[in-house]
Amino acid sequence: IFIYIVAKELSEKHYNIVLAGAALWLVDIFNELWNSMVCFISHQAPVWGTPAHVGDTSFLILIGYNIEISFMFFIMGIASCLMLPKDKKAKILGINNRVFFAVVMTTLAVCVECFLNWCGILTWEWAFWQRSCPWILWIIGYLPFFSAAYYTYDRPTPKKAATFVGALAGLDLVVGLVAGFCGWL
Repeated sequence: IFIYIVAKELSEKHYNIVLAGAALWLVDIFNELWNSMVCFISHQAPVWGTPAHVGDTSFLILIGYNIEISFMFFIMGIASCLMLPKDKKAKILGINNRVFFAVVMTTLAVCVECFLNWCGILTWEWAFWQRSCPWILWIIGYLPFFSAAYYTYDRPTPKKAATFVGALAGLDLVVGLVAGFCGWL
């Protein structure tokens, strides 16, 4: 499914949409890196995780992060950009549509996370990362994801979009290498 979605968008020359998916995914990877670092540095628990009894995964990448979740975030970036109006200055309820969609998509994603936590599918061990204070998830967890995706999507050329995505990838690489060499992953 992932390959089909990316291939379809690329075949239609929607480069900025695919790059926007990559941007959302790379911001998620940054979050997953620091989540793993919290677990290994604190010797307590990750901020969020997927419990082992929930089921098998094709590939566990980081603590609380598997290949299925990874593909889902990339696809979510693509799908959220496909919903955007072409005119980046258009207003919805008097609000810029990019801001409106970032708020709506972030709120929906946090609601899904809270539901998954309530069902026991997604664990939250730290007092600040709980259903009782969803605004933390909203600000740290998802608003940066959609903001990065929409920023990338609105770059005037694919080259400028790729430059931003490359910077995100570079940041993740540096953080991943440092954390890996320190034994924090």
